[in-house]
Amino acid sequence: MTATGLYAPKPGAAPLARMIAAQAALETKMLLRNGEQLLLTVVIPTLLLVLFSTVDIVDTGAGEAVDFLAPGVLALAVMSTAFTGQAIATGFERRYGVLKRLASSPLPRWGLMTAKTLSVLVTEVLQVVLLTVIAFALGWSPHGNPFAVLLLLVLGTAAFSGLGLLMAGTLKAEATLAAANLVFLLLLVGGGVIVPLDRFPSGAQDVLGLLPISALSDGLRDVLRHGAGMPWGDLGILGVWAVVGLAAAGRFFRWE
Repeated sequence: MTATGLYAPKPGAAPLARMIAAQAALETKMLLRNGEQLLLTVVIPTLLLVLFSTVDIVDTGAGEAVDFLAPGVLALAVMSTAFTGQAIATGFERRYGVLKRLASSPLPRWGLMTAKTLSVLVTEVLQVVLLTVIAFALGWSPHGNPFAVLLLLVLGTAAFSGLGLLMAGTLKAEATLAAANLVFLLLLVGGGVIVPLDRFPSGAQDVLGLLPISALSDGLRDVLRHGAGMPWGDLGILGVWAVVGLAAAGRFFRWE
């Protein structure tokens, strides 16, 4: 209070860390309240894991089906949140002018992207926990180095986030919605998530193996199913996609 007993206003922005945390919490709440997003991030991966682990539809090779499927579904969960969900949500925020208004707030643009990334990571943690519990209930017995798994998930998130933001920042919202869902379906079928890559023709295997979803699912499968060490080849593929995607998104993203 001042000497006259009146409150003296002290306008100003909150500390940067607090602004980013508040925006990240808001982004997470909005994502978890969106029925379509929950369908992509939770319901579809869960149904695929349960269905293909309990019903003999696809030949997953020797061993329990869940041992093959669980790593692939974890990769699918990362893609659904970091790429498909983020691309669609950000694309419509851009269309409705939300991003333009947020960009003029005290929160810097890189801070907004950081908040979105944190929201993606929080959602992925919830996905991984849920899918892991379900996979254990289905008889999953994972092996391998937890640090390698964490590194794969982080690089996979970076790769898919860059591609999702690139799509959302360059295409119209309706085009982003259609393209993101189409890519999701194509990579679900051809990315080694449900169907092993060795079921495809040899020429197609070489191409499909370079996709980020294939690198993530194969890397997770090598570690969690076969107990392999650090999957450097798959990490390298994800690293290239992450650098290219994030750099392209930073260069071509349009806020209006």
